[in-house]
Amino acid sequence: WILTGSQNFSLLKSISQSLAGRTAVYELLPLSRREILRFENYPETIEESLLTGSYPRIFDEGLEVEDWFRSYASTYLERDVRMIGNVNDLGNFRRFLMLCAGRTAQLLNLSSLAGDCGISQPTAKAWVDILETGYIAFRLPPLLSNLRKRIVKMPKLHFLDTGLICWLLGIHAPEQLHTHPLRGPIFETWVVSELVKQKANLGEAGNFSYYRDQNGVEADLIVEKSVGKIIVECKSSSTASSDLIGNALRVQTHLKRANFRSAAVAVYTGDQIQHRERGSLIPWNDLHTIDWDTLDLL
Repeated sequence: WILTGSQNFSLLKSISQSLAGRTAVYELLPLSRREILRFENYPETIEESLLTGSYPRIFDEGLEVEDWFRSYASTYLERDVRMIGNVNDLGNFRRFLMLCAGRTAQLLNLSSLAGDCGISQPTAKAWVDILETGYIAFRLPPLLSNLRKRIVKMPKLHFLDTGLICWLLGIHAPEQLHTHPLRGPIFETWVVSELVKQKANLGEAGNFSYYRDQNGVEADLIVEKSVGKIIVECKSSSTASSDLIGNALRVQTHLKRANFRSAAVAVYTGDQIQHRERGSLIPWNDLHTIDWDTLDLL
């Protein structure tokens, strides 16, 4: 039998019977950039990519982005997803979705989120669980290796689709993203979700985290490899410069002191791949072509 569904089976509390040893589970996430490039109507710029998102029907059937997300919100988000957790207050849930979209790529402070939405903290946690179960968003954990540092232990919130973020925030045109205050976080979410999708498509369990200590040293993403760690910074600038990789190099210094080998990478919105002495600059549109195992570890 082949069964499909739009909910994370392993997170559903209503499933009480274990199917261990009797099933093979595959995650089919929204399209990766590599998959999107197979369609004639693929978005060419990073702004178009962020706005359009990566849900298959938009590309397969050439649907209008605004119309599709409006339908998606009224059916799946406001009906099916709400039913997962028996959410009765539709108005508050809509507000919660918009507040979460505005917090993508940021620390998930449940107390602040609950206060802004006018709900209790346990309700906020339950609703974040619902978004994760429905493959709308996910929590990126902090790197908690023994680094002898005071590491921030709060997870980051990321959406799986940037088009949905833009729709929830009222971003309707690519031009708005040139100067939008959330351009950076939305781009960061695009990079993180792209790497998550790449791993899922390979049938591999991705081991992803982020790094931030209480001295302000941080990196947007840490990709665990068998031989070391890839430190990834996500920069929405289109200009290649050494400054883009500065944060990753600082984190690399901390990891080296703890005897971890690592490579420093900055993904940016420019168009030139540059492998420098201490790290690499990767254009957003080449992210799907990079063989992470070939990066030099220090």
